[in-house]
Amino acid sequence: MLSRILSLILLASTLAAAPKAPPNILFIFCDDLASQAISAYGEKRQLLQTPGLDRLAKEGVRFDRCLVTNSICGPMRAVIQTGKYSHLNGFYNNSNSRFDSSQQTFPKLLQKAGYTNAIIGKWHLMTDPVGYDYWHVLPGQGAYYNPPMIDNGKQVRHSGYVTDIITDLSIDWLNKRDRTKPFMLMLQHKAPHREWEPPIRHLGHDKDRVYPEPETLFDAFEGRSKALSDHDMGLDRTFTERDAKLVPPANLTLDQLKYWNDYYEPRNAKFREANLSGKELVRWRYQRYMHDYTACVKAVDESVQRVLAYLDEQGLAENTVVMLSSDQGFYLGEHGWFDKRWIFEESLSTPFLVRWPGVSKPGTTDKHIVSLLDLAQTFLDIAGQPQPADMQGRSLVPLFRGEAPADWRKSFYYHYYEHPVPHRVRPHYGVITDRYKLIHYYKPDVDDWELLDREKDPLETRSYYNDPAYADTVKELKAEIQRLQVEVKESLPPPRFTHGNKTWEGEPTPAEGAPPKKGRGKAKKKAE
Repeated sequence: MLSRILSLILLASTLAAAPKAPPNILFIFCDDLASQAISAYGEKRQLLQTPGLDRLAKEGVRFDRCLVTNSICGPMRAVIQTGKYSHLNGFYNNSNSRFDSSQQTFPKLLQKAGYTNAIIGKWHLMTDPVGYDYWHVLPGQGAYYNPPMIDNGKQVRHSGYVTDIITDLSIDWLNKRDRTKPFMLMLQHKAPHREWEPPIRHLGHDKDRVYPEPETLFDAFEGRSKALSDHDMGLDRTFTERDAKLVPPANLTLDQLKYWNDYYEPRNAKFREANLSGKELVRWRYQRYMHDYTACVKAVDESVQRVLAYLDEQGLAENTVVMLSSDQGFYLGEHGWFDKRWIFEESLSTPFLVRWPGVSKPGTTDKHIVSLLDLAQTFLDIAGQPQPADMQGRSLVPLFRGEAPADWRKSFYYHYYEHPVPHRVRPHYGVITDRYKLIHYYKPDVDDWELLDREKDPLETRSYYNDPAYADTVKELKAEIQRLQVEVKESLPPPRFTHGNKTWEGEPTPAEGAPPKKGRGKAKKKAE
């Protein structure tokens, strides 16, 4: 008996001394998921209850200021893969960029460190994934219903709804993976990307609820740059028949089409009979948009619940870091918009939830400026691997632990490039701090600066750039833009130290070759 007890004690001490296996990493990534649609973020409109997403926040950390470097799908995916800004990884926009898969990426480094990697769902980088033991991805944007996919280079077609299919494939890979290695799985949803096509089961999920309107639904951009008013991404001008579900998707089965028409057609008939225009048309479009968008998010939330339940059932939860985010935020009617692209808060800031049992304190929030730029180094740090010196972010692991470094960033650099299609958003760059944003809209027909003060104007409807009281702030922030451009290695003519039409005494003159200053554009008032 004594020998048995001693043997058990020896076994227990041996197990305690054994090195802990490297953590698994599950990264759940959505497309165009707005924080406003996650109930854990406390949106006052209360658009939707999301118990799956909220569970991650309850059991981990909710980051409130996770920023993107370039608010558009493909470029941010390239940023995550490389840990580098768009101008260094070479993927600037969705129009003509192709990802250079020969460059260093975090999954390649994790593979060398002994991880088995998979990416399932939306890829959207125009070349085949590299650094993954398994990949099963949507071609391009992908389809919501009955989507074709590419299974490790082989074209296949699936039946059903894309969010459910991606979830099924991910759980299937987790069951079949090499269990001798830690895993890194990127589960990447198409939803809730435009055209926000809901699953059949969620048609009518809101019982024709009337959603509260955002305060800026009819923002007229008065006194602002022409860059803001001359766009093509508004509910008043850009919302197509397919966006509005006045026509069904092309690839539904006959059964799916029947359910679809049974829901939408009676409502569409009432809409056509009403013959709406002006603000009433915008209001109708907003309500239809919210029904469809939140229904897509509801399916994502169900996916998260399924995957978390799987981790629990398989005994994987305790040693798996689960992160959830989106390639950027999204406008849910704010400023009259849908889509993303702008440096304004709804598209600049993206949801970020992290659960790491035994490391992250459950139910905490973090307000530091963090970024998707930081993820490559964070993944490597979680795996106990060195962070390459040429990556431009910073590991978030200390923040996961609740240990904020004293030298954490106080400002952040942003640059959006894609123009003119598809939404005529002017290229712009800027600096973001806790309180301010200084923005430069440039080319082809604007050369305007704006200063936003989120403390005084949290809805970001006014520019303080020409207010003399902000002259010193503008001066400091322009200098900060120059410093950040050097830091991130972006070669641009430095911004001119001007305020309105005046140049301050003793300040540097415009850089050689900088474009001449044009008059500030005046926003056109929208017709009501």
